Amino acid sequence: MRFSKMISATLAVLFIVFSSCTKTDNDSNIPAAGLMAFNLATDQPATNITLSGNILPGSPMDYLSYTGGYLRIFPGSRTVAAFDYFTGSMLTNSSYNFEPNKYYTLFVIGNLKNYSNVIVKDNLDSLDAAKGGAFIRYINAIPDSGKPVVSVTAEKSVIDENAPFGKVSDFTQVTAGQVTVSVKNDNTINATRTIKLDELKAYTILLTGDPKATDSTKKIQIRYIENGTVTDVADQRTITSANSRSSN
Repeated sequence: MRFSKMISATLAVLFIVFSSCTKTDNDSNIPAAGLMAFNLATDQPATNITLSGNILPGSPMDYLSYTGGYLRIFPGSRTVAAFDYFTGSMLTNSSYNFEPNKYYTLFVIGNLKNYSNVIVKDNLDSLDAAKGGAFIRYINAIPDSGKPVVSVTAEKSVIDENAPFGKVSDFTQVTAGQVTVSVKNDNTINATRTIKLDELKAYTILLTGDPKATDSTKKIQIRYIENGTVTDVADQRTITSANSRSSN
């Protein structure tokens, strides 16, 4: 069975975003979606992210920082915007329809006054857990007009494709353990990293940085976060951890 029946119970333990409201014992009965947000805009050292005008917990977000987990939000059509924390100028503005009991990730990406929101449904409720396996996806947040080759090898090649700026791949099942990730083009992008994936966990690889940067903190990096753990419990699949971790 899919684990969608268990999502609402998992979301009940997460934060909830309200507009001029106070959290009550009945909040867990309100339909909700889960949202994780990242600031991957290379020249934005601090960014406020808002949802229908409400600042997300964790804002302002430093470059390469994120909410640290899925925030519990009201579903429906919501306006998503990002602002420069220091000047107050709007960087991005878009709308998205968030469905109840679903997980989403927002990536604020861009550079040099050209920014955008990338919002994806994480489809964690459709992942089939398999012993010895893990799940991996990536976002190419490197602001470059080319399409670098992204490769993921875990015992064998599981991803080997050109990735335009802003692409988010689907979760792919791989063998848990050592996985080598690389992103390369013919000129300015060349990074490789080996990471360890734990069994039955889902991860997002963050391909970040400015190919032209001289600041070491803004050069090309391969980072990752853990989205959650998919397990079988009484023939039902569920996420046992909605928290995430990041690794440099």
